[in-house]
Parts: sequence; structure tokens; C-alpha cells
Amino acid sequence: EVQLVESGGGLVQAGGALRLSCAASGFTFVDYAIGWFRQAPGKEREGAACISSSDGSTYYEDSVKGRFTISSDNAKNTVYLQMNSLKLEDTAAYYCAALPVLQYSDYTALRWYEYDYWGQGTQVTVSS
Repeated sequence: EVQLVESGGGLVQAGGALRLSCAASGFTFVDYAIGWFRQAPGKEREGAACISSSDGSTYYEDSVKGRFTISSDNAKNTVYLQMNSLKLEDTAAYYCAALPVLQYSDYTALRWYEYDYWGQGTQVTVSS
């Protein structure tokens, strides 16, 4: 059974940091790219960052570049999203998702509808 389990969300002040984790199981980790997506109330789901577990290549959405860092620990089948300099507008439910690496490209990487498997999400709330 494929499972993606997010953790690490919480309440943080603006300018602070959080690290999200996505633990994967039930599939061959290196055959997939893992993306982090977020959805704020009343807004569309958007891609934040993604990484190929195969070659480590990454993509970032423009608003998080320089603040968020995605990384992968293949030995633990876990992907992390280090979020620094958090802003109020980063408040959202954050989800990780898996995409077959053969479909991973600059076109698909941050498009949520391209992803096959999803976690249940973790809430990040940034306060002023």
C-alpha cells in the first residue's frame, strides 16, 4: 500500500522556520519524484518545490526560491522541506505527493494534477 505521511507543520511567527517531512512507503522510492504542494483556504493548490529521488534535481516555485530547500534522504525514504523566513502568505495546508520519475520534467514538476499519490497534509500557520 502506497503511503505518504507528512509531519512537522505547526504555528510559527513570521520570519521563523519549520521543517516538514514526508515519509514514503509502499513503492520504490528512487523511481519517483516527490513534490510539496500547498493550499490556502479559498485558493488553488500550488506547487512549492519538488525533487527527483533518482538524480536529486529540484524545482522551486518563484515565491519560495531562496527561502525553502527541498532535500531527500533515500536511505530513509523521506523528503524534507526546510522553510525559512516564513511569511504570512505561506500559511496553508502542505501536502507531499509522488510522481513517477519518468514523467518528471520542468513542465510536470509543479503541476499537482500530474501526481499520482498524496499524503494527508500538514498545516502550516504563520502569524504576525
